[in-house]
Amino acid sequence: MRLLLATTNAGKAKEIQAELRAAGVGDLEILTLRDFPGIPDVVEDQPTFGGNAMKKARHYAAQCQLISLADDSGLCVDALDGAPGIYSARYAGEPCDDAANNRKLLDALKEVPAEKRTAHFVCALALASPDKPLVVVSDYVSGGIAYKPRGDNGFGYDPLFVLPDRGLTTAELSMEEKSRVSHRGKAVRRLARWLLENPISNS
Repeated sequence: MRLLLATTNAGKAKEIQAELRAAGVGDLEILTLRDFPGIPDVVEDQPTFGGNAMKKARHYAAQCQLISLADDSGLCVDALDGAPGIYSARYAGEPCDDAANNRKLLDALKEVPAEKRTAHFVCALALASPDKPLVVVSDYVSGGIAYKPRGDNGFGYDPLFVLPDRGLTTAELSMEEKSRVSHRGKAVRRLARWLLENPISNS
């Protein structure tokens, strides 16, 4: 099956692809939006991660005529009333800039003590065919926000997100370790179970 991962984010694509293949989801030919230059973007104007994920999945499925998998994920910080939330990727403005987002987050939390720096990562994954939505799954992981970035293995807010039982940020984990515990890894495994129970194809 040809599957379009509706992202240009190489880190996301690598994580999702590795999880799907590890779960034994058929014979996949994985494509990303980098394989379809010139495809118009979609406006992510839905109020939830799941809504944005499905809007992206349906848009790119129709544009590319392929079954499409879209991700919408983000960081929700309790002390900031859930921000940056669905605006995580563009928290510091356009264009998306991980380092700028992390600096803005640290500045927003500079007066917040360690015990109140709790947060959770959320990932919603939506699958759509060119003519209809198929499924939305989601999962999360809880943790806290460090006082400075640590680790070089992740992207986005990974250098700031601390797993309390490990004392490490998700950027200090190997890709395999991160996938076992991360919001995206857990959501992809949910999706893999659905795919194994509901075989689909582009034909």
